Amino acid sequence: MTRLAVYSHKPCWRSPGSPSGYATDGGFPFQMNALSEIFDSTTVLVPIHIAANRTGEIPLHGHNLTISPLTAPAGKGIARKIGMCWWMLRNSWRLVLEAARADVIHSPIPGDIGTFGMILAILFRKQLLVRHCGNWEFQRTAAERFWRWFMERYAGGRNVMLATGGSSEPPSKRNPRIQWIYSTSLTEEELQNCQFDRHAPGTVSPRLINVCRQEKFKGTDLLIESMPLLIEKFPGISLDLIGDGDAVEELKSRTVELDLTGCVTFHGKLDHERVLELLKKADLFCYPTKSDGFPKAVLEALACGLPVITTAVSVLPQLIGNGCGVIVDNPTPETLARAIGEILSNETTYLSMSRQAFKTARQYSLESWRNRIGQLLREAA
Repeated sequence: MTRLAVYSHKPCWRSPGSPSGYATDGGFPFQMNALSEIFDSTTVLVPIHIAANRTGEIPLHGHNLTISPLTAPAGKGIARKIGMCWWMLRNSWRLVLEAARADVIHSPIPGDIGTFGMILAILFRKQLLVRHCGNWEFQRTAAERFWRWFMERYAGGRNVMLATGGSSEPPSKRNPRIQWIYSTSLTEEELQNCQFDRHAPGTVSPRLINVCRQEKFKGTDLLIESMPLLIEKFPGISLDLIGDGDAVEELKSRTVELDLTGCVTFHGKLDHERVLELLKKADLFCYPTKSDGFPKAVLEALACGLPVITTAVSVLPQLIGNGCGVIVDNPTPETLARAIGEILSNETTYLSMSRQAFKTARQYSLESWRNRIGQLLREAA
């Protein structure tokens, strides 16, 4: 394998301090750096935005990694879809040129730009790596149904199709050549550095934490509503909420309504190092989500030795079911408060879950993720 081209909708921006001249946020830059190590050169095609908020900025860099800047698609929703025709015309020369040069094309989806990458790979007969990073189990839109159909249609041969998540069953009965892949942003060294001698929190001032993009389906509202019940048993309890999202203002209003402003802190989007720092200071990770793929924040919580309270969604039972926490089948403020209280009140249970959390996280390093993808590509070539 020599040259990789990545087609992604991930918003990026110019950054003079970055080796590539560009930066972004989240786990994307870590994963691009890891993937670049199995190729002679890597070109990442991404839309370039004007960065209004550089909080959490991470440089895009890697082994012989360069950025091929695309104009940022305008609008959202229907307006964006309509405008993509004009966007494609403006950027077509770059999209086609990089596809022609590449030996392997990688399309992280969901995403319209990744969709162009998939189609170009088929047209140019390039080896194709598709990584479905959303919720594989549910297809609500026509685009989501198309991506699943495409992966089931073209998986096999030289093409490697991966669904983010995990289960004892393959992602697709229609095409068993689609395989599960986990998602991570932690190297083996970082996983090692996250480990420390964690002590039981006691019942005086336990700290809860939640890290995610704050959307309605993430269940953070239920967690906030469980706090009055928990305060009765743990008067000094606190909750740190990390992440931005469409539901933040509504969650803040609910916090005020319940008179919880003294014990619930909204941090917004933070740098990766600051997130890990707060995870290490916390006692319990709470994530009552209704829908997900492979949440990296849960893995980071486990890496810091945090027991996790979550739901039976996607890969979460597989991650947590081996003694790292508790699965709440039907999350309500009452069931969450009960599960949280039981863990915080039992020192033996807490420490056992914490040790298992450390052990589980070590299986999901960025190096192992990279090596598995590299092996699959070599076997399929």
